[in-house]
Amino acid sequence: MEENEKKEEKNQTFKTVSNYNNYEKKSNNSKHTIGFGKSIVLPFFSGIVGCTLVIGTCFGIPSIKQKILNTSNISTTNNSNTLNTGIVPQSSLSNYSDTSVYAANKILPSIVGIKVEYSVNSLISMFGMQSQNSTATASGSGIIISDDGYILTNNHIVNTNSSESYYEVSEATKVTVTLFNDETEYEAKIIGTDEQTDLAVIKIEKNGLSKAEFADSDNIKVGEFAMAVGNPLNMQSSITCGVISAVNREITDSDGKKFTLIQTDAAINSGNSGGALVNSEGKVVGINTLKLYGTGIEGMGFAIPINSTTDITSQLIQYSKVKRPYIGISGMDLNEKTAKANKLVVGIYVKSIDDFSAAEKCGLKPGDVIIEADGTKVSKMDELNKIKNTHQIGDEMKIKVNRNGQEKELTLTLGEQP
Repeated sequence: MEENEKKEEKNQTFKTVSNYNNYEKKSNNSKHTIGFGKSIVLPFFSGIVGCTLVIGTCFGIPSIKQKILNTSNISTTNNSNTLNTGIVPQSSLSNYSDTSVYAANKILPSIVGIKVEYSVNSLISMFGMQSQNSTATASGSGIIISDDGYILTNNHIVNTNSSESYYEVSEATKVTVTLFNDETEYEAKIIGTDEQTDLAVIKIEKNGLSKAEFADSDNIKVGEFAMAVGNPLNMQSSITCGVISAVNREITDSDGKKFTLIQTDAAINSGNSGGALVNSEGKVVGINTLKLYGTGIEGMGFAIPINSTTDITSQLIQYSKVKRPYIGISGMDLNEKTAKANKLVVGIYVKSIDDFSAAEKCGLKPGDVIIEADGTKVSKMDELNKIKNTHQIGDEMKIKVNRNGQEKELTLTLGEQP
C-alpha cells in the first residue's frame, strides 16, 4: 500500500514537471514571448537595478558598509572552519590546568602524612576468654603551620581512645610524620588536643619546614575553585579538585557534636582528615575533616574553616588545651509542647548545677528555666552556649530565669571549663 502511495507521489511530481514542459513547447510564438518578457524579464532586471542602487547607497555610508563587511567576514570564516574540519571550536582548559598545577605546587610541601599506633585490648574473645593486647595503626594528614615543626591536624587522628563492649583502644602510643618527598619518618609529640572542635597540634623536631599560607575563609564564595590535599589510603601527596559547594553548613557528626563547616565536592577519602582544602592560590581555607557516606551519596565532603582554628591552635600550643568560659549547669531544652505539659515556660530547664561553678555562685537553682542571656531570648542549650562563648573567662554574663512563675535576673561570673 505504501509503495503504491509513493508511486502515486512520484507520478504526481512527474506530472507537474511534464505540464511545465508542455507549456514551454506551446510558447513558441510572438505573443507568448512578449508576455514572458513583460511578466518575468522586465521585473527581474528592475529588481537588479533596484538592489544595485540600495547596496551602492549603503556602501556610501561608512557605518553600514563596515557592518555589512564584518558580518560577511564572520559568517564566511565560521562556515569555512566548520565545513573544513567538521569540529566546533572548544574553550581551552589550559587556564584551569595552570591553576591546579600552581595550587598543588604551592601547598604540597606543607602537607604531611601522619601514622598513629594504638594499643588495643580485646576484652572478650569469641571463646569467652580475655586475649592479649595488640597494636593497631591509623593514618591521616596534617598541615605544617610553622617552620620549626608545629603541625595542625584533626583530634580524631591522634586522640582516638575509646572503648566498646568487646575491645578498648588506648590513646596514641606513637605518632610519626612523613614529609613531602621525604621517606624519613619523624617521631612527633602531641602538643594539645581539643575534642570539641576536632583539632590537635603535634610537633616534630625539625627546622626549615615549608609553612602553609592561610586565606581568609570568611570570604570564600560558593562555586570557587577548591583542592583537597592529603594522604588518602596512604597515597601520599594526593590532590583532588572541585568547588566550594556551600559555606556555613551545620553538620552533626555520629557522636552528636555540631560543627559549622565548608562543604566541597572535591573527593575526600579516609586518610584525608587533617589535610588542607585550598583555594586557587594554594592558600588553606579549611581542614578536611568529614565526609558523608552511603548509597546515592557522591561528592559531599566537609572542612573546618581555617579562620575558626587560629585561636584554638594558639591555645593548644600555649596551654595544651583550650580554655573556655564555663557556666556549670546541665540543662534541657523546653519547647512549647514540653513546657505546656509540665506547666513551665519555653526556655532551658536547669536539671542540675555543678559544685563551686559560676551557676551555683550566682544563685541559680535546679528547676529554674533560663529564658534570656545578655538580653537575648534563648530556648536551647546551643543558643546559651553560643552567647557564652562570646565571652572570656572572668567576664560577667546576665541571665533571666523563670522560677515558680516569677522572673528573676541574675549575674554570673564565668569560670574556666574543667
